[in-house]
Amino acid sequence: MNTIVFATNNAHKLDEVRTIISDGIRIVSLADIDCHDEIPETSDTLEGNALQKAVYVKEHSGYDCFADDTGLEVEALNGEPGVRSARYAGNAHDSEANIDKLLHALAGRQNKKARFRTVIALILNGQELFFEGIVDGHIIGERRGKEGFGYDSVFIPDGFNETFAELGMDIKNRISHRATATRKLADRLIKYTDIKPMI
Repeated sequence: MNTIVFATNNAHKLDEVRTIISDGIRIVSLADIDCHDEIPETSDTLEGNALQKAVYVKEHSGYDCFADDTGLEVEALNGEPGVRSARYAGNAHDSEANIDKLLHALAGRQNKKARFRTVIALILNGQELFFEGIVDGHIIGERRGKEGFGYDSVFIPDGFNETFAELGMDIKNRISHRATATRKLADRLIKYTDIKPMI
């Protein structure tokens, strides 16, 4: 089976991506290749951070890989938290604190429009490629649902009445920003039969 590295150790992201990419391609994490480095994410764009992570893994391990970065972009907050979504309330990557800060920032505002945007950077056979996925929706004022992660419990995608955390992984994996970007990635990967088995 062909194998490629996903530059993450986020179990939720791994599950989402492995569900979508399953045809003859094995997705392994950073831990699977014994990479425990704190990979820098210093760019001010999603594209820059995704590529930075992918390049780091390629340069330090030699493996072809892909990496993603995702941001929640809120219209009334001029696109914030955006590239800082995971660290919106500080460097601890505390989802609950991030949501608290977001809801406080939106208190009293009528415009709750928001979108999730994912960018995946792929390094494969010497090429650098990008894939984007976007889902539009809005922010609600209270947490709802138990599934998902990050801001899922306060985000309702357009066309639905439930949050990502209420809809469940099956539906989310069909409609989400990461699902859209990952399907584009998968379409590209399945065209290659020379991804080398690594592990």
